[in-house]
Amino acid sequence: MSKQPYQSFYERLDIEALTADVLLGDPEQGMNACQEVCDKWAEDPERVALQYHGVERAPERWTFSELKAASARFANLLKAQGVGKGDRVAALLPRTPELMIVVLGTLRVGAVYQPLFTAFGSGAIEYRLDRASTRLIVTDDQNRFKLEGIQKCPPIVRVSSEPENIGDDIDFHQAMAAQSDQFEPVMILGEDPILQMFTSGTVGKSKGVAVPARALLSFYIYMRYAIDLQPEDRYWNVADPGWAYGLYYAVLGPLLVGATTHFNENGFTPETTYNMIREYGITNLAAAPTAYRLLMANDQVLSEGESLGLRVASSAGEALNPEVINWVNRRLGCPVMDQYGQTETGMTCCNHHALEHPVKVGSMGYSLPGHKVVALDGDYKEVGAGETGQLAVDVHESPLFFFQGYTWGEKNPFHDRYYLTGDVVISHGDGSFSFTGRDDDIISTAGYRVGPADVESALLEHPAVAESGVVGKPDSARGAIIKAYVVVKPRFDADENLADELKELVRNRLSAHAFPREIEFVTSLPKTPSGKIQRFILRNQAREEADQ
Repeated sequence: MSKQPYQSFYERLDIEALTADVLLGDPEQGMNACQEVCDKWAEDPERVALQYHGVERAPERWTFSELKAASARFANLLKAQGVGKGDRVAALLPRTPELMIVVLGTLRVGAVYQPLFTAFGSGAIEYRLDRASTRLIVTDDQNRFKLEGIQKCPPIVRVSSEPENIGDDIDFHQAMAAQSDQFEPVMILGEDPILQMFTSGTVGKSKGVAVPARALLSFYIYMRYAIDLQPEDRYWNVADPGWAYGLYYAVLGPLLVGATTHFNENGFTPETTYNMIREYGITNLAAAPTAYRLLMANDQVLSEGESLGLRVASSAGEALNPEVINWVNRRLGCPVMDQYGQTETGMTCCNHHALEHPVKVGSMGYSLPGHKVVALDGDYKEVGAGETGQLAVDVHESPLFFFQGYTWGEKNPFHDRYYLTGDVVISHGDGSFSFTGRDDDIISTAGYRVGPADVESALLEHPAVAESGVVGKPDSARGAIIKAYVVVKPRFDADENLADELKELVRNRLSAHAFPREIEFVTSLPKTPSGKIQRFILRNQAREEADQ
């Protein structure tokens, strides 16, 4: 099937027609997010919304019709607790059907869903609950202890297998059974919030991001044209719904287009991943680069010559190394597209599976239709081809851009007509860009500016390297030297010979000024809960070493 040319689709996108085609409601007059992602597909009683694969409980299959009824019950539960339009409702739950029900029921009552990652400690949870004035939280037996001692903790609804030991908590299943499965969706406007997100908080306190209902239009464009989610696809987004990519594009996005999404409660390993793909016949896969790197580092797990049946794969979260792209094509048997976004904006710059455009290996692609992404110099002027600048969104030219600013005014990320991402890219002059690093990640060494992503990508070409984190280490002669923290694959020796090989590889692959003068072998790299390397921790460590 021939693809539509990117440029013609981008230029001719009609937002009014898109709104009328995609949404039941009207962002200007009234809409409800649960109605948009669930109810409109529920007339077909056989249409499956969720395939759940558990750890201890049996697999479950939930139709849109069943989720509509369950979401109504939870909406009634919320109403009985005094929760209504605009209130924040949090869930500290693993990837289970109950999580999906909480999300949909919260949206149904016109409230705002607030995700909590299950790996959070009590401090991170307390900060988010307090900041958002959360009215109710849903958790399970395994995570309940994290709420002990939290100041001003809201009422707790517990998904429990031991109702006799539930104490003062509200029993989820018992309370749900007492509710009606009818609840008229509460109408909100397109600018009203449906999600209360928090940034990953690698530097300072996490900032609040309230996602408005009209963001669903942007989610639709991403699912349809970047992910290329087709009616016959079996789609699995590996990302955890405790974070933006998983919530936007493993929950709301696929349901919005009437597709079946998959939850795998098991922890991510190569074995669990391949088993999931085989058992459910996954054809469309989305994951973070960390996942693909882990699969590549354990190449021996996948039998030589096995066809998994994947049609397309997508990656988001960090720059995707060319070595990984080539491995996915060769071993998983499908193209993988690198795509870029943030909690604040959703996906904004993509290689699009469903649109025809040049694809440069290592590039994050082109503006998602409905957005205009540019690279700016220090004077906020657009840079030319081959030049480096800060990635920004031209808000005036981006009708699907939905970020309204941080919820409590923690920071102003706008300058004039631009939203500033803080990420540094190279402009290719044709509307596409390649990620170089965070602005504070860029290494200035002997007068050169070196992006850590380039060095990490080169290191990954060596068969011994599983992962690497590259930072600048203060140096009196050069200002900074490049230092690489490297995780070595099993069966390889982390010794001086390997360090010399890696230095020579980068010198030959990049340049004499871009190779790491120091290499330290480590067993793991510090990461955010969503899997991004926390280079600031490595930078601080390198700075302390230099001061000794």
